Amino acid sequence: MQHPLACVHPNAKIGQNVTIEAFAFVDDNVTIGDNTWIGPHVTIMSGAIIGKGCKVYPGAVVAGPPQDLKYQGEATTAQIGDNTVIRECVTINKGTTESMTTKVGSNALIMAYVHVAHDCVVGNNCIIANAVQLGGHVVIDDHAIIGGTSAVHQFVRIGKHVMISGGSLVRKDVPPYIKAGREPLSYAGVNVIGLRRRGFNSFQIAEVQEVYRYFYQSGLNNTDALVAVEEVIQPSEARDEILNFIKVSTRGIIRGAAAKSGSMNDDM
Repeated sequence: MQHPLACVHPNAKIGQNVTIEAFAFVDDNVTIGDNTWIGPHVTIMSGAIIGKGCKVYPGAVVAGPPQDLKYQGEATTAQIGDNTVIRECVTINKGTTESMTTKVGSNALIMAYVHVAHDCVVGNNCIIANAVQLGGHVVIDDHAIIGGTSAVHQFVRIGKHVMISGGSLVRKDVPPYIKAGREPLSYAGVNVIGLRRRGFNSFQIAEVQEVYRYFYQSGLNNTDALVAVEEVIQPSEARDEILNFIKVSTRGIIRGAAAKSGSMNDDM
């Protein structure tokens, strides 16, 4: 259903059973999948590719031009997966020629006033809470949760199943399966409850905890900890995910929780 007061370009590709409410704007070179709802006063700009079953709430802008002085109007995209919810006043900029696209995965919840900058990649099943600001080229892996009003520096990567406390300043990479909080942002333990909710068993969780003991509790530097883990702990999906993440990190990973001030709720 298209409201008569909506403005939809005749060349936009609109799927079956799509609802476009009053005063929404849908530009040329836009694709919207089946069963998606576009709320009132939403702006969908050229280059947007929105999946099936999505909901986009009032005031959101998808595929706005990158806030990057190098961008010269090249034809780039912003891609949204299936069943993702984009709440009020979210802005998702399209990519630059660096990667040609910005991506938000499927089954994600992007809460109100979040900014997803150019060339970001947000994985599947992520929750980005209210007013989080992502700089350009940020990568957030699947099942990560970013607490409200956090700011993520450009080119930072956040690993799978991470929980980051609200109000955090994320300047370094955050390796997978952990909680992070305090200022400066620090390791705050393994995200045990989150992993249990996603089907990890006690053995798998204990293995993740053992790996991180080498990085955050042994007194070893990261290079020596990598060697020790590879020598002592048998290969597994979780072990290898952590080691590969740390090996390819260009910004370095967050520090250990040496400081005792501040706390995080265990139910993260």
